[in-house]
Amino acid sequence: MHYMIGILTILACWAVGNLISLLINGFVSGNIIGMLLLYAILHFRIIKAERVAPTAKFLLGIIALFFVPFGVGLMESHTTLADNLMAIVVSCAISTLAVIATVAFVYLKLRK
Repeated sequence: MHYMIGILTILACWAVGNLISLLINGFVSGNIIGMLLLYAILHFRIIKAERVAPTAKFLLGIIALFFVPFGVGLMESHTTLADNLMAIVVSCAISTLAVIATVAFVYLKLRK
């Protein structure tokens, strides 16, 4: 029974998040909105975390399965990736440096 409440809660948050995303023309992904809704529901104890925990543990246990479609997609588009490898590497390097600099800046500001 605990699995059903957890599954229904997670699916309801996902569905409402996608609906809100449609209403705002996809400005923010429905998955992100759904996760924020789930966080709010758990934070304000509308549903206790213990009711969702068994489902969350199960989903985390099989999380590797969720990456299979992405892996197949990468294998399918390897020529496109190879053609744009330099742009991908440069953008990854720049974005990584930007994140490191931002985190360092925020850390220094909050430390004071």
